[in-house]
Amino acid sequence: MLRHLSIRDFVVVDTLDLEFDPGFTVFSGETGAGKSILIDALALTLGARGDASVVRTGQARADITAGFATYDAVDAWLAAQALEGEPGTVLLRRVIDAGGRSRAFINGTAATLAQLRDLGDMLVEIHGQHAHQLLMRADAQRDLFDTHAGLGALAADTARAWRAVRDANAAIEAAVSRDREIQLERERLAWQLAELDKLKPQPGEWEEINVEHRRLSNAANLIGGVQAALGALSESDDAMLHQLTAVIARLRDLADLDAGLADALAALEPAEIQIQEAVYSLNHYAQRLDLDPDRLAEVDQRLDALHSAARKFRLQPESLPDEHTQRRAQLDALDAAADLDALRAAEAAAQRAYQDVAKRLSKERARHAKALGEAVTTGMQELSMAGGQFEVALVPQPQGGPHGLEQIEFRVAGHAGVPLRPLAKVASGGELARISLALSVIASAASPTPTLIFDEVDTGIGGAVAEVVGRLLHQLGRMRQVLCVTHLPQVAARGEYHFKVAKKTVDAGTVSSVDPLDKPSRVEEIARMLGGVEITATTRKHAREMLAA
Repeated sequence: MLRHLSIRDFVVVDTLDLEFDPGFTVFSGETGAGKSILIDALALTLGARGDASVVRTGQARADITAGFATYDAVDAWLAAQALEGEPGTVLLRRVIDAGGRSRAFINGTAATLAQLRDLGDMLVEIHGQHAHQLLMRADAQRDLFDTHAGLGALAADTARAWRAVRDANAAIEAAVSRDREIQLERERLAWQLAELDKLKPQPGEWEEINVEHRRLSNAANLIGGVQAALGALSESDDAMLHQLTAVIARLRDLADLDAGLADALAALEPAEIQIQEAVYSLNHYAQRLDLDPDRLAEVDQRLDALHSAARKFRLQPESLPDEHTQRRAQLDALDAAADLDALRAAEAAAQRAYQDVAKRLSKERARHAKALGEAVTTGMQELSMAGGQFEVALVPQPQGGPHGLEQIEFRVAGHAGVPLRPLAKVASGGELARISLALSVIASAASPTPTLIFDEVDTGIGGAVAEVVGRLLHQLGRMRQVLCVTHLPQVAARGEYHFKVAKKTVDAGTVSSVDPLDKPSRVEEIARMLGGVEITATTRKHAREMLAA
């Protein structure tokens, strides 16, 4: 539920702070006073598009904040987005500067417009003054019906299944039209893959074989160097290890005479151990190292093969294994793309999946169509269309489409004895406005959205019909918070709360003001709406009677 709305420097509003209560609230005022500007400002906090034109002339920015009471689904969404605020409330804020830059906030945290829209859809439902014109469009009729019936998710599943069928058909068409091109590409890849299969490059092989090649190429130098090191360390008559061992033995004897030699002895003993380990390691290495011209020839040949293949494919030698894997995957993909039997099987599977979900959608649509038709027909009787009928027709589309196996068509008979015909062809402006209003009220009653806004949806009606509209909106206000911008006194008189929107001149500029009306001022406003510029005792009396009723 909307609790408060704060507006700063928005179009012709300088400063405005409004508090709202549950029930039915109406806004009235002269034409052009700025009644719908309030709705436009609120819509910005709900994620509507805005630009620099909404900033009041001469000001740096427009700033709008709306506070709402939450419910479980909203709290869960806020928690999932890490946008929680005070328990039970949520604050939406939108700032647009004179340069057209926009910023959005949820509970003081920066948010995206998509997040505002997602949250706004759960908080507010707006029925605009041009809603009845949208009913002339087939897509608007379908969307309204599916939304009212709660079939949005099933309709989205149907659209996804249809896209899968379309993609499967496109794959078949591409395979047929590109058959020659695909065959040439397959031949090229098959030749390349045969070359790489024969070579069988292994991951890390290039680095390993280069290391082995360096070792084998320098085997003679390695053997000579190892033997020289062993001679110097342990095998010659004056080998380092023998001399160090003798020195350590002599110092041990001397250390028994003078403990001051202990430190020198402690430093030399690890050196003896390190030289012994080095000798052991060199002997082990020498046992494995030998001159192997045959292996060197093999390694030379492998290096040359890898290098030649790399030049042929214009690659670095170390990337050959990855290229081998990629070429195999490309060939497999082309084989699949050229396999018409497999493609046709995939298309058939996609078609079966589409038919399954589309038939479920059709079944649900049929179940809800009758109920909506009966409800709107009842509403038409209340709105002075006695004998009128409304029907949600499901026109079959045998081939199906992204929206299912049928087209939704609203059909209407304006009065008794007239056959049902498409709404877009037969409804007059006044009839269309009344049918649209009946649909809005019925759809809203089934909606979980806590706040409903009707922006001059009563345009084109009057008299007794206006009284019925006021009663319907008042009844709806018992279940939801309803805000209504209206020019009809019959509707305004039904409001539990009444705000008057007016324009005034401040410092040579025009600004809008919004003021709550008490009982006396409300009589004056209803009288104005009844009688125009000149308010008489008769219009005041009539206004008091309407409010009393």
